[in-house]
Amino acid sequence: MCGIVGYIGNEDAKEILLNGLEKLEYRGYDSAGIAVRTEDGMHVFKEKGRIATLRDAVDMDVETTVGIGHTRWATHGVPSQLNAHPHQSSTERFTLVHNGVIENYQQMKREYLQDVQLQSDTDTEVIVQFIEQLSKDGLTTEAAVSKALSMMKGSYAIALLDKEEPETIFVGKNKSPLLIGVGDGVNVIASDAMAMLNVTDQFVEIMDEELVLVKRDSIEIKTLSGEVQSRKPYTAELDASDIEKGTYDHFMLKEIDEQPIVIRNIIQKYQHEDGSTRLDADIRAAMQQADRIYVIAAGTSYHAGLVGKQLLEQVANKPTEVHIASEFLYNMPLLSQNPLFVFISQSGETADSRGVLVDVKKKGHRTLTITNVPGSTLSREADFTLHTFAGPEIAVASTKAYTAQMAVLTLLAVDTAYAAGRTLDFDPIQELGIAANAMEALCNQKDEFEKIARDYLSVTRNAFFIGRASDYYVALEGALKLKEISYIQAEGFAGGELKHGTIALIEDGTPVIALATNEHVNLSIRGNVQEVVSRGAAAVIISMEGLDQEGDAVVLPRVHESIAPLVSVIPTQLIAYYAALHRGCDVDKPRNLAKSVTVE
Repeated sequence: MCGIVGYIGNEDAKEILLNGLEKLEYRGYDSAGIAVRTEDGMHVFKEKGRIATLRDAVDMDVETTVGIGHTRWATHGVPSQLNAHPHQSSTERFTLVHNGVIENYQQMKREYLQDVQLQSDTDTEVIVQFIEQLSKDGLTTEAAVSKALSMMKGSYAIALLDKEEPETIFVGKNKSPLLIGVGDGVNVIASDAMAMLNVTDQFVEIMDEELVLVKRDSIEIKTLSGEVQSRKPYTAELDASDIEKGTYDHFMLKEIDEQPIVIRNIIQKYQHEDGSTRLDADIRAAMQQADRIYVIAAGTSYHAGLVGKQLLEQVANKPTEVHIASEFLYNMPLLSQNPLFVFISQSGETADSRGVLVDVKKKGHRTLTITNVPGSTLSREADFTLHTFAGPEIAVASTKAYTAQMAVLTLLAVDTAYAAGRTLDFDPIQELGIAANAMEALCNQKDEFEKIARDYLSVTRNAFFIGRASDYYVALEGALKLKEISYIQAEGFAGGELKHGTIALIEDGTPVIALATNEHVNLSIRGNVQEVVSRGAAAVIISMEGLDQEGDAVVLPRVHESIAPLVSVIPTQLIAYYAALHRGCDVDKPRNLAKSVTVE
């Protein structure tokens, strides 16, 4: 949530900052701003709305080679120009951008800023005003920033400019992602490496409670207590073409179409020449030793975890629980004697999940992260990591990251089963390949899904998704996708549960999308469909070949039942996409949402 960029070098900083913010707009897009340093002082440009609006407001004649920028997802104060970043201190000496939430900002305001007239409703302005107060007390800028950061409680990533030290950007972080990009006579700052990939592919990780002095020709990393740290850069293995839409109108459609490639990529990465899975021996041992698996996730990743639970229990015979990270963090259940915690996160920066990870590591439990970003916080801090190899996902509504998570969970379950000497009735690698082919076939049937969206969802105010067994988990994800980008009030239910109260909401024409890919509950879910149809619902049945009946709207290519969620989710993604288009919604940047949820 929110994105930071910074640049100090020899090129025009304005264009580099604006381009970087455009790459980070998936992290927040209710307002944006940049601050640049020139020979005659600081110039701040900020606007409510998208980066395109900010670009129109920036004076492109200003000559500058130093600056910071920010794209915002509001946490404190409404989206407005006044609340947009960067924020400045009263004398305009200091200018700051900030991601995260300062939990004790009200206390700091009461105790230290009673005589300061604040201009915004943000916790961020408290930081920059407090730094100025410390500097007035005689502290150097470095000392003032270090002291301020040490007194702040919560999450933060900051970049600060000081008019009196024009050749330095002061950077710090805690619980919120931030990277330093290094080059020849140029250094940059970014919440995500993709923002500055056109400047450098060499990045240095910043750890929690560190302060970095970023200059043109050097970076100096220190702990808040002043200890100098040495850390080598790593190469960001990103292809610039991966973060462009190409011929697609939207990133979401591009990423839906990329899913078969992602599944094939996962097969390649995790398969030995003899066809067996290639997981780390330590991960295999940890899975074998665990008496219970606790899956911790949020949103779409939580739904992937539910599918993973079924795989881990039915394929690997491992008792598994799935928990919403934000609830588990403050309401931990009784744990087994030897648990293994599996964290699922697209970004690897999800704040709620990280809170759980920190807590369970203190208790001495082992942890495994499944993520698309190997250098992320959850990846670094967990004992083990499984990479999903999905490539950058830009659209806020997750598609390929979700199916990649399910594919990796499938391989984890299969590897655990084989290690325990269990035999399976299917070849998992072969079945994943079949699933990839089926996904590709469905992606080529876009006209069918566009018609369903147009006929059933163009004007409706609500919709329901129902399924049983693993189809129920896909129903939850399908409903989430639809509500995320089309703003239709959509809910997913277990097929038999709808009639326990919620069927009261069924009216003439209410869309009910039913999934039927599990043979042992096929007749049951069809009975549930009849229950809603008899009350006026407009039913859309998505079935599996071999289980299909006359009148089914979509028939999926036949795949093994264990792999079915990889395939059945494709129609729900495309239906949501086209529903959003027909309703005039911004598909890639739905209102009020951000891609990487780095605040609790």
